[in-house]
Amino acid sequence: LPAWARKSPQVAEVLPLLYLHGLSSNDFAPALEQFLGTSAGLSPATITRLTGQWQDEATAFNTRSLAGTDYVYVWVDGIHLTVRLSQDRVCLLVMIGVRADGRKELIALADGFRESAESWADLLRDCKRRGMAAPVLAIGDGALGFWSAVRDVFPTTREQRCWFHKIGNVLSALPKSAQPGAKKALAEIWQAEDRAHAETAAKNFADEYGAKWPKAVAKITDDLAVLLEFYDYPAEHWVHLRTTNPIESTFATVRLRQRVTKGPGSRAAGVAMAFKLIESAQTRWRAVNAPHLVALVRAGATFEKGRLVERPDDQTDHRPGDRQQAA
Repeated sequence: LPAWARKSPQVAEVLPLLYLHGLSSNDFAPALEQFLGTSAGLSPATITRLTGQWQDEATAFNTRSLAGTDYVYVWVDGIHLTVRLSQDRVCLLVMIGVRADGRKELIALADGFRESAESWADLLRDCKRRGMAAPVLAIGDGALGFWSAVRDVFPTTREQRCWFHKIGNVLSALPKSAQPGAKKALAEIWQAEDRAHAETAAKNFADEYGAKWPKAVAKITDDLAVLLEFYDYPAEHWVHLRTTNPIESTFATVRLRQRVTKGPGSRAAGVAMAFKLIESAQTRWRAVNAPHLVALVRAGATFEKGRLVERPDDQTDHRPGDRQQAA
C-alpha cells in the first residue's frame, strides 16, 4: 500500500469490511487501484493480516462476563461451514437470546463437534460459569444434542421444537403427491388460535395421514407437547418462538459470504468471519413484539391463550418460569 494508505486507520478498517461484506480478495486490485493509486499490497495476505484481529475479537466475545444480562428466550442451532484449506468442516454452535427488555442479542458462537451433546454441554457450562442464568424457554431443532445438554446444565429451561425444521422432516417422509395437503394441514396446527385448536388440528392430521404414513405422523404426535409449548407464552411472542428463524435468516448472509471465498481458510477464520457478520447484522435486529411482556415471562406470569392472567387461581402448573422440566 502507498505510505499514506498504510498510515490511514480508515483504509485499514475499510479493506476488511469490504472483504467481509462480499468483495473477494482477488477483486481488490481492480476495485481499489484508482482509489489508492496503486495495486501494490492488495494481496490475499494483506487481507489476512488486516482481518487477523477478528479472531481476537471473537475470542474476547466468547470469554466475556454474562452476569449482567438476563436472557429469557434463546434460539439454538448448529451451522456447518466448509473449510477451504482442509477436508474438515466447521460446526458453529449458535445461541441468540432475548434480553429482559425484548432486544435480541448473540450470546455465544463456538466451534463444536457435529452438534454433539458433549459440545453443547461444554458451551452451556462455560456460559453458566461466566454468569448466564437459565433461560425460561429454548427453541431449536429436535435433532440437536443441545436438548440432552440443556437438561443437565439448565434443567428448569422449557423446550420448544422448531416448526421450520419439523415441517421439513415430516414432508420428507411423505410422497410428493401428499405433501401439498400435508403442508396445509400442518399449518392449521402451528397457526391455530390457541393450544386447544392446535391439538384438534393435530388429531385431524393424524386421522388423515396416520394409516398410510405412520412414521410421518409420529414426528408430530410424539413431539406434540414440545411443538405446542409456545402457546403458554404471550401471543405477541408466538411468531418469534415457533421457529429458529432469527438464526436461519442471519446465517443466510454467512453462507452467501462463504460462496465468495470458497469457504474460510481455517476453522478459526470461519468462526471469526461468522462472528463479524453476525455482529454487523445484530445492529439491524428488531426487538420482539410487545417487549414489555418479556420481563413478565421471566417473573413467572401466567398466560392463557396468549393473554396475561392478572390473578390466576392456581399458578403451579402454568407459570413458564417455574414449571418442572418436561421429560
